Amino acid sequence: MATQVLISGGSGLLGKAITNLLTIKGYEVAILSRKRGIEGIKSFYWDYEKSIIDKDAIEFADVIIHLAGENIAGKRWTKKQKKSIIDSRVKTSELLFSAIKDAKKKPDRIISASAIGYYGTKTTQHIYTEEDEAGSDFLADCVVQWEKSVDQFQELGIQVFKFRIGVVLSNQGGALQKMLKPIRAGFGAVLGSGKQYIPWIEISDLARIFLFAIEKKLTNSVYNAVAPDFITNRDFTKILANKLSRHLFLPNIPVFILKLFMGEMSSILLYGSRVSAKSITSEGFDFLYQKLDDIPISGK
Repeated sequence: MATQVLISGGSGLLGKAITNLLTIKGYEVAILSRKRGIEGIKSFYWDYEKSIIDKDAIEFADVIIHLAGENIAGKRWTKKQKKSIIDSRVKTSELLFSAIKDAKKKPDRIISASAIGYYGTKTTQHIYTEEDEAGSDFLADCVVQWEKSVDQFQELGIQVFKFRIGVVLSNQGGALQKMLKPIRAGFGAVLGSGKQYIPWIEISDLARIFLFAIEKKLTNSVYNAVAPDFITNRDFTKILANKLSRHLFLPNIPVFILKLFMGEMSSILLYGSRVSAKSITSEGFDFLYQKLDDIPISGK
């Protein structure tokens, strides 16, 4: 019988990529959704705000991939939005924990998304590894609470693995397409000083990391999920422009402009340090896309 994998946040860009890969590899996949009866894929209903989850979802799952969480860059970071960002991660974990605790059949492992925001939003010369301490800003606090909510599954004898994900690049949408849009229109520009690093990962490599965590016996419980490529915002922007055969005509976008329009959320664009991929590569994982230049850009 095929291993059965339940995915929370399965209707998102990453969830779809993981679902497609696992299906090709012969796994049986289902998703947790706030919509009932999704066409084309097995789904179970849940609503963390109402503490509702279909108990059959837990009975189905041999492995749970936990991706649920509101987009951190979807709205301006008001007090209410910050709470929503944290709740969408922590409360979904707590709902899963409660359902699994009461279930007769429990999954063997939980593989959860996390984020490099754990290390704090800052630009330094330090190369962050999984051994480094958490930062002290909003994103770091969010990730600390997120990971703590996932770690509780260990109390039920379940293996827990967390991947601190960088900027996910996909030709199907998300961050990369937002970056490409102004460059295509001839308005591409470096952000702030341009010296901030962008730890990134191509989406098919990220999907393969989750598959890797299902199929391999990993040594640790937390890994950085970033490509082994240290690149600044300036070089990142130049490479994308070259791929589109465009010039960067505009001067750097000043820090105060981004802060004016984005508020505190501008920190995710203005700051960034290097993050090491050595822990996952030492486990035997090979990246298909090790350099930004390796990624094909569609729709030039």
